Amino acid sequence: MPGRVFITRLIPEPGPSLVGAAADSLEMFPEDRSLSPDDLRNAVQGRDAVLCLLTDTIDASILEAAKGCKVFANMAVGYNNIDVVTAKRLGIMVTNTPGVLTDCTADLTWSLILGVARRVAEGDREMRAGRFMGWGPLYMLGGDVTGRTLGLIGPGRIATAVARRAVGFEMPLLYHGRRDNPELDRLGAKRVEFDALLRKSDFVSVHTPLSPETRHMISDRALSLMKPTAYLINTARGPVVDEKALVRALQSKQIAGAGLDVYEDEPAMAPGLAECETALILPHLGSATHATRAAMSRIAAENVVAILNGQAPLNPVF
Repeated sequence: MPGRVFITRLIPEPGPSLVGAAADSLEMFPEDRSLSPDDLRNAVQGRDAVLCLLTDTIDASILEAAKGCKVFANMAVGYNNIDVVTAKRLGIMVTNTPGVLTDCTADLTWSLILGVARRVAEGDREMRAGRFMGWGPLYMLGGDVTGRTLGLIGPGRIATAVARRAVGFEMPLLYHGRRDNPELDRLGAKRVEFDALLRKSDFVSVHTPLSPETRHMISDRALSLMKPTAYLINTARGPVVDEKALVRALQSKQIAGAGLDVYEDEPAMAPGLAECETALILPHLGSATHATRAAMSRIAAENVVAILNGQAPLNPVF
């Protein structure tokens, strides 16, 4: 029962080869950029399966154009880029690639924690600009990490991996979520209310999915509850943080700094963020390792192949 497959963007192996071996035909957009909505709408017509990415907005118009398609396989853990309600109505399955990027995103979270606290990017800029005039007792002082309190918002797989790494830094752990996390509890973490986490944490690390409830969870009000010596870290979803509010908090020194890998209107940043020296800003590198992207490609492809062969997919969203 193989069919016609479209991959919306240039992706790494082994995904293309796996799909190509199973499908009657495979077309992959040969560039590392997103298609325009009109081009994407045209490209999905007549396809039996589409392998898409988080950068593709799969709205109702795209899904309607793909009527008859069996699956949209998202090469991502999140799937807020897909109108799953419409997909379900049209009988189009949606799959994702969960679990595969836990460790690499946790590692990057720690890169941001250490980098923003110890002013690593600022120091690099000082050296490259030739401004370093020698060691001084007051020069580029940053925040301590060891022994400081780490607060985790959204206690899922990635937050748990971040917490495991924090044990070596002897950090007291707090977390906020809808339910207890037994593994975090075993690490000595304490589940607390949202406001209490903000008030008590030296590092607030965001790991919650994006939903109507979590959009702008980190608001003017939330930032006002944080310590003036605290840092905000976000490797989850950009719109969880009200980016304009964050810029105001950084400009007024309401908090000590922020480490960001995702943005509210990606790839754009809120006005003023790039000028905030206390912000460490990365271009969405959470899953950007060779092994992780290859694994994501493989899992997305395996979901497509299973559907084409009339089998249950590995990772159905619904």
